[in-house]
Amino acid sequence: MKKTNYIVQAAFIAAIYAALTILFAPISYGQIQVRISESLTILPMFTPAAIPGLFVGCILANIYGGGGLVDIIFGSLATLLAAYLSYKMPKKFLVPIPPVIVNGIVIGFVLRYLYGLPLLITMGWVTLGQLIACYGLGYPLILTLDKYKDKIFKR
Repeated sequence: MKKTNYIVQAAFIAAIYAALTILFAPISYGQIQVRISESLTILPMFTPAAIPGLFVGCILANIYGGGGLVDIIFGSLATLLAAYLSYKMPKKFLVPIPPVIVNGIVIGFVLRYLYGLPLLITMGWVTLGQLIACYGLGYPLILTLDKYKDKIFKR
């Protein structure tokens, strides 16, 4: 039962991440992006199933995004690393930090490689978009889910 619950949670998170990214595609891809789905990167605080869930969701979203294999591989690995680091954060307020930093750096390099965009400016824009998604949307989500975590994330 525990393993089934883990797989269901991971699959559900992957589906929501991919759906949100694709639904909001005009603001999910490119140099200036605010992936609404990145607000879900706080979920590892509540369940380790979010780590593979976010990774798979990002793979699916990046397949749709058109950035090719480089984006699919490195963008998704950035999400995997950020999700794991978020899981390890000792305090609530720090949980959104890894996706902001990791994606700001990695996606900045990916976009530089793919489109020849200026590296530091691109890193800045991606980091700003991550701050909006992870703290502007994700942190309020932490506060809300924290009230209901025992009902939502049964272990």
